[in-house]
Amino acid sequence: MKKRKFEEQFFKALMILSTSLIVGSFFLIVGTVVNKGLPALDWDMITRTPDGGFYIGKEGGVLNAIIGSLYIAGGSSLLALLVSMPIVIYINIYLKKSSWLGSITRLSYDVLFGIPSIVYGAFGFTIMIWLGLKASLLGGIITVTLLVIPIMIRTMDEVMRTVPKELIDASLSLGATRLEASKVMLRQVTPGILTAILLSFGRAIGDAASVMFTAGFSDNIPTALGSPAPTLPLAIFFQLGSPIEEVQARAYASALLLTIIVLVISILARILSKRFSKNKI
Repeated sequence: MKKRKFEEQFFKALMILSTSLIVGSFFLIVGTVVNKGLPALDWDMITRTPDGGFYIGKEGGVLNAIIGSLYIAGGSSLLALLVSMPIVIYINIYLKKSSWLGSITRLSYDVLFGIPSIVYGAFGFTIMIWLGLKASLLGGIITVTLLVIPIMIRTMDEVMRTVPKELIDASLSLGATRLEASKVMLRQVTPGILTAILLSFGRAIGDAASVMFTAGFSDNIPTALGSPAPTLPLAIFFQLGSPIEEVQARAYASALLLTIIVLVISILARILSKRFSKNKI
């Protein structure tokens, strides 16, 4: 009896310690970014593009990087959704759970999920050379789409597998086609799909390695798919590499902006998830 009580207290203490480390790390990271970035964050950082010499301490802002990041993250999340949704519906509705094709598909995107983003950057760069594309917004979107597709597929697949099989069987027994049954499933997992989009968007907007050689960088806001597309992670990287303290402070301000963007997207996703959850059948 004493041994069981000791084990319970030990693992309870271990869980509390683990939780404290995670929460403490979160507040330490956010606190560092806020402490170092907030003094350098002003209206010019948000509303202006870099002037000449911005990265050596002159005036300007990172509006170009903000817009470029939103373009790439938004475009890649949309393309990844269009590619991922049919795959997830097919392996969950049209294939049997014991299907070898479904097992291989899941194994494939599990492997792709763990591949470093720099590998996707190198692969995207190779594709761009083959297609004759230069570093551009289009190149960045294509590469980041490849990066986030495994994340989106894996997340949506896990959510769809929680839907009771009886719900699909009931739909089919009433004369519904598999496509109509898939609509019933999608209605049930709408909050999970929103979460998948959120995770993909957060990964896309915060990744630097995959866009370093594919999206390029510019002091201007991208106006076409063929234009170079600056991103906030690369802007932070370039500013942190400067020996000038003022520029390094701007890097933390840029990191704070990136954190705020992700936070706003997270809050909106939670609001939408709760709203759609109330409308489920």
